[in-house]
Amino acid sequence: MLALSLRAVVFLPQIVAISLVCPPMPTASPRLLGAALVLGVALALAGCGKGKATAGQPSGGGPIAQVAPVAPEGAVSVVTRNTTRLGGTDETADAAAVARLVYPGLTPRTRPKAVVLVDRRNWLASLTASELASAPLRAPIVFSDGNALPAITAQTIEAVHPLGAPALGGVQVIRIGTSAGLPQGLSARSLPAGEPAAVAAAVAEQLKAANGGKASRQVIVLAANAPPGIQMPAAGLAAESGAPILFATVAGVPPATAAALSALRRPAIYVIGSAAVGARTIAELGRYGPVTVIPSAGTATGAGVEQEGPVTNSISVARFTDGVFGWGIKEPGHGLVFANAARPLDAPASALLSATGDYGPLLLLEAPDRVPPQLTTYLANIQPAYTAAPEFRPVRGVYNHGWLLGDERAIAAVAQAEIDTMLEISPRKPTSGEPSVSTPE
Repeated sequence: MLALSLRAVVFLPQIVAISLVCPPMPTASPRLLGAALVLGVALALAGCGKGKATAGQPSGGGPIAQVAPVAPEGAVSVVTRNTTRLGGTDETADAAAVARLVYPGLTPRTRPKAVVLVDRRNWLASLTASELASAPLRAPIVFSDGNALPAITAQTIEAVHPLGAPALGGVQVIRIGTSAGLPQGLSARSLPAGEPAAVAAAVAEQLKAANGGKASRQVIVLAANAPPGIQMPAAGLAAESGAPILFATVAGVPPATAAALSALRRPAIYVIGSAAVGARTIAELGRYGPVTVIPSAGTATGAGVEQEGPVTNSISVARFTDGVFGWGIKEPGHGLVFANAARPLDAPASALLSATGDYGPLLLLEAPDRVPPQLTTYLANIQPAYTAAPEFRPVRGVYNHGWLLGDERAIAAVAQAEIDTMLEISPRKPTSGEPSVSTPE
């Protein structure tokens, strides 16, 4: 039996921080895990096996930061009115927390069909794995460390207890680029590591097979050598849409990508990070289907080359829509996922949050203790509001909710507090002809 002790329950005007100490026991009883879920902190169990969080450890940022200290050997769950922090010290813990949050494993319907295990040392393979979080598989992404299986990952796979994907012959674990050993008795399928375009094409085939042989009519194309911060938002978009991620380079379309696009028979091609892909390659992509560039809301110039910045690029992906494809989030009433651009693996780790629950796009910060002005403006544009009149109450409005990935070294408590305020439904004076309660378009 897993013994849970409530390390700290601290109530501030707008923040509740709860830290769970988790001894390294094999599994938790359904009764205890159910109680943890009621408290809204089952996600902290992802820190089990990595040690105890250190209560009261100074981490900077004033009194709020002391409520949510950096946990060098575990995970801390911090819940505010409109935000929930998941994970801990690294992306492996973050991925485990997301998997346990979405799949507590208490009933057959709260167990995934399959889990995707990918080598955290292989960034592009991890990124393409994100598409397997889409329907109908909705697989959580967890990480190996090369061919070694971290304890937290092993515990997570056992806890979510995958059922097996019928469309994939009952496979319970899909390994990508790793031969890490698995908990006993699990059925696995392995995709070898290789050139990024070839791995991406192989993952796309798995997605097609999981979908009963039906291929997506949309694809997402990235430059294989683009900065990871530019590539990150593709993870959530692929998970939400079911569109596979394929790679190109500024030199052209690799043979594996060309073959995958040809097999799809002129799919709609959406390019993220067009500056890194290059005009010549974008023109070449047009041979395989209609191409749409997802434009960036702003650019930064470095070394004489114009490139999109991670923050503005993530906002552009969140705002973009083309018919039924894309997030199109330009109004309140949505889930949102926040991560630090310096932790790229948090993108595939959080992909499942884009395909379940309140379906949030990935938005990026570049410094842990500061919400960038572009993101502040975007959140203000989609902030829920209601008119301060007796007949109109906030309960009639819509709401935003934010998932934050990682501990304070990824996103500081002060930034979480700022994001919480930006997501809160707030009173305002209506303009002429405006509805009294903010609702989605």
